[in-house]
Amino acid sequence: MVNLGLLFEEWRAAIDSESAASGQRPLLLTAAVYFSNHISYDVPRSYPSSSITKNLNWINAMCYDYHGSWDTSATGEHAALYDATSNISTSYGLTSWTSSGVPRQKVVMGLPAYGRSWELKDAAEHGIGAPAVGVGPGDDGAMTYTEIEGLEGWTKVYDSGTGSAYAYKGTEWVGYDDSRSVAQKVRYAEAKGLGGYFFWAIGQDLNWTLSRQAAKTWGH
Repeated sequence: MVNLGLLFEEWRAAIDSESAASGQRPLLLTAAVYFSNHISYDVPRSYPSSSITKNLNWINAMCYDYHGSWDTSATGEHAALYDATSNISTSYGLTSWTSSGVPRQKVVMGLPAYGRSWELKDAAEHGIGAPAVGVGPGDDGAMTYTEIEGLEGWTKVYDSGTGSAYAYKGTEWVGYDDSRSVAQKVRYAEAKGLGGYFFWAIGQDLNWTLSRQAAKTWGH
């Protein structure tokens, strides 16, 4: 992380030098980063917040993939805004970034346009955190929002407590963001004074449903 901070400094110096030589406006320097400022698994470490603040125009916090095919023991919302059982949530991650000293306007919240799926152990137990035995439909348990909206005969649930949605049919289950959870997250980001939001990836949206909801919510 120390070397990453030095790299940001070198890049910023090169950008300023190029701008001075060309007479053009400086290039933007951004980074896609972990959802949290600090990483606790493997070797605990934290991002170089002072260098980020000084040298980057903004950071894109990847607030998704909290749960997925790498753990098939239970269902999980892979982009939950809140999680009462752990620190793995968007609200926790974004707060860690702003608490680290990075200005709020330089922190941008990531939103997924895809979901993560599981195969339930018991069709009768289908809530968030329900026991699972494997990955569900999709590409290694990943489904685009377009694919999810095309599901027929599934029960769809919006869960305001986690700021997320999920759908199930039989023993198949998928957690994702719908237009209501996107609106909830965008309101949260704006209330916190963050710099904005981004989608990964916009091509997975269905007829601009999620992106239009986000744009309509921001500033209103």
